[in-house]
Amino acid sequence: MALVNPHGSAKVLTPTLLSLADQQEESKRAQGMPKIQIGSRESGDILMIAMGAFSPLVGFMGRADFEGVVGEMRLKKADPGVLWPLPVTLAVSEITFQEGDEIALYFGDQLMASMLVEEIFEPDKRWEAEHCFMGQGSLDSEDFWRLAEDEHPGVQSVMRSGRYYVGGPLKVISEMNFRTLYGDYFLHPTEARAFFAERGWSTVAAFQARNPIHRSQEFMCKVAQEMVDGLFIHALVGNLQPDEIPAEVRMQCYKGLVDNYFNPEHTILAVYPMDMRYGGPREALLHAIFRQNFGCSHLIVGRDHAGVGDFYGFFEAQTIFDTLWEGALEISPLKMDWMFWSHRNNGMVSLKTCPIDDPVDRVILSGTKFKRLISEGKISEIPPEFSRPEVLAILAKYYLGHPRNS
Repeated sequence: MALVNPHGSAKVLTPTLLSLADQQEESKRAQGMPKIQIGSRESGDILMIAMGAFSPLVGFMGRADFEGVVGEMRLKKADPGVLWPLPVTLAVSEITFQEGDEIALYFGDQLMASMLVEEIFEPDKRWEAEHCFMGQGSLDSEDFWRLAEDEHPGVQSVMRSGRYYVGGPLKVISEMNFRTLYGDYFLHPTEARAFFAERGWSTVAAFQARNPIHRSQEFMCKVAQEMVDGLFIHALVGNLQPDEIPAEVRMQCYKGLVDNYFNPEHTILAVYPMDMRYGGPREALLHAIFRQNFGCSHLIVGRDHAGVGDFYGFFEAQTIFDTLWEGALEISPLKMDWMFWSHRNNGMVSLKTCPIDDPVDRVILSGTKFKRLISEGKISEIPPEFSRPEVLAILAKYYLGHPRNS
């Protein structure tokens, strides 16, 4: 059996990273273009577009695609009718160019890409934030806004971004230092697909890793491995919230866990450069789309996937897949129940498999509480059934060397 097709009607990857020779030529051309400074989210999106992870997109969205995605989760111009759940936009505060111009996009001092400006428009950001981040939980619009502007990083990112959105195709010149930092772990979709094919895999389950993996998530991965040929632990190394564990420390945790507790014949660890949007259900769909582009047939979706605070229902990121039209995705969700250690069973169980309704029997520690204990230096209070000792040792060393976090 072959791997799943890339996302989009053409079923092909659409990378925009230029060859080395073309990068040099485009860099020279870009010196005469208006220079636009971009933020971390936009730089991560450029890299995802560059490698083809955001196929069929080849640039930032114009108004038609922006409104179609926000309102209907469908592209309108880039690939009409194709599922896309969250906008991929370039925001600027002032306009120093016009439609038809080419601009040079810089992240700090790094020239990342040139862009043909096809469209400049003013978005309705409040409409965007409500549709993309409010979810279907218990919050109404008034409660959502009362909390979101202070407590939802995705909403904050949208509302604080520039007044105008600029749409157009990209010619990507630089992948910054990700190859240097992560070496062979930094995979493009074509490279991941080649790895899967070399191993004879046709079914691959992706696990979205944003924090150090604890025992229940490890268990989810291993349950998934029983159903597919291989596991693709795909770790985000773009920006998280300021109080999160740095990417290099998280990467040490992933390596320690994979090296000691997973079968290397059926496991691949890789990284990707996108920033988290904390979009809950819609971001789960985005995670599915770019994992399909990487060649994965399944995405592991657990409790509160891509969530933040109490903005989404525990399993809303699972049920959103049930609302899609036929053929919207080739990748399928592997829906996992709430998993935890049971003392009575002396092992990992889930709400589906454990009949015991005794909270004393269960070792349940939310990711939020886990991070709080770690950040306060209270690692000894974390039950050994919650996290592997190799992971805790790495985190303890990090926080011991960073007393400002405790």
